[in-house]
Amino acid sequence: MSATTLQRPAAGTAPAKPAAPTEQEVQAYLRLGLRNRWWPILPSRYVEAGGKPLGIKRLGDPLVLWRDVDGQIHVQIDRCPHRAVPLSRGQNEGTSIRCNYHGVEVGPDGTVLSVPGQPGCPLEGKKAVKTYPAREIAGAIFVWFGDALHPEPAPFTPPPQLVSEEWSRFLCYADWEMFWRYSYDNIMDPMHGTFLHANSHTMYQGETEAKFVTRDTPTGFIFEKEGQRDVNFDWSELVDDGALYGRLEIPYPASAGPGGNFAIIGFSTPIDEDTNASFFWRCRRTTGWQRDTWRFLYKTRIEARHWAVLEQDRQMLANCKPGLEKFEMLYQHDAGLIRLRRYLAQQARLQLTALREAGKA
Repeated sequence: MSATTLQRPAAGTAPAKPAAPTEQEVQAYLRLGLRNRWWPILPSRYVEAGGKPLGIKRLGDPLVLWRDVDGQIHVQIDRCPHRAVPLSRGQNEGTSIRCNYHGVEVGPDGTVLSVPGQPGCPLEGKKAVKTYPAREIAGAIFVWFGDALHPEPAPFTPPPQLVSEEWSRFLCYADWEMFWRYSYDNIMDPMHGTFLHANSHTMYQGETEAKFVTRDTPTGFIFEKEGQRDVNFDWSELVDDGALYGRLEIPYPASAGPGGNFAIIGFSTPIDEDTNASFFWRCRRTTGWQRDTWRFLYKTRIEARHWAVLEQDRQMLANCKPGLEKFEMLYQHDAGLIRLRRYLAQQARLQLTALREAGKA
């Protein structure tokens, strides 16, 4: 046998284990977000019942969104199974979507219903268009982005701030030109509020020096200022429980109306490597006439101030590309975002490893 002859493993020998993902591969995988999570993709109001299909991109996937005549939302890959042109340039037929290029009709479950140019062709009856599990929560469309091993959605119980009748909420949505994870870094960095938002009507108090501690929770962790609560932006929480989001509270003065602290639930959904769709629910625990008072004050006096605070964050992080970490010199206040980054890398590594071992990557 020559030296160049391929050596086959002996019978019964286990195949070689795939190489573990490198740090570079893990970070590349994270550029488009973590799979196997529910992600908000768009406010519900953007898609009308029976209206024109809408094409967007999320987690790098081209998506078409449309509602049937009953108002049910449908999210599918934005690609006709015939010539791969965007279905979002087609027609909403009320119970199906039709491609304008050659008239191929696709049902809500991705099955090709008709091919007018060749009736009875093998394409008809095939489930040829990827369809994403979707649900609507608190005025936003959420989609399950599973990998090849997890096509079926995992359970997701939204936080009470988004679904409980005891809470009143407003959704703030904006597309930001920055790497999606930097938005989560921002949430897990309570100290920036003391400086960047020092002139805010709610974040001017509190010490400019602080020691931070980390506290584990069943679904993530809390990063908080030691010995300071209900003064400023004093703590933030990372939650990973079917969906990945941040939660925090900011104390409100009595002049801002009833309801106690102001809670924020934040998601940052990757669009591509350089942009994200940011969702911030602004919530207060109010009912009855107090809810009406709070909602009136919010729309007439408070909302513009909140947008101004968000604009400060956006300007600071605008056009920040992946890879800035190599220039950073972090200190104790950054322990929350350091832990966040390690956690995301760990989750990405687990997903990549499982896909490789299953021959799916």
